[in-house]
Amino acid sequence: MTTTSLNTTVLLVDDEKPFVDAMVRRLDKRGFEMRTAFDASQALAVIDAMEDAVDVVILDVKMPGMDGIDALREIKNRDPLVEVIMLTGHGTVESAIEGMKRGAFDFLLKPCDIDELTAKVNAAKAKKAEQEQKILEARSQHIVLRRGD
Repeated sequence: MTTTSLNTTVLLVDDEKPFVDAMVRRLDKRGFEMRTAFDASQALAVIDAMEDAVDVVILDVKMPGMDGIDALREIKNRDPLVEVIMLTGHGTVESAIEGMKRGAFDFLLKPCDIDELTAKVNAAKAKKAEQEQKILEARSQHIVLRRGD
């Protein structure tokens, strides 16, 4: 079993409730703080309510209403630092390419190996943490430079 980063909040977005329930149990056992949504509008509401606290979104591509590719665009507009792993049982090479073009961290096919998914979530969280650190360093440098004036 792959170990997880502590304090990683994951939003799982999928319209198949049995799949969501099973994945939440499996990912929760690996130490992730889980949130769920069953469509894109619920996912966007969670992103808005949590104010940048979601680290990684696992996002189904095929959902009723707004599909995962459009949801990815909206999620990244609201929180550019959140990392998104696209997940689908009906994926095509084209949808994977489109997701990556729009800023997805990775793309996996259902059913995926839980250890592989755990590793992807941990890598996505590490990337987000690295980006946040760069932003903090840039802001600190800006403050120091302003004090020098």
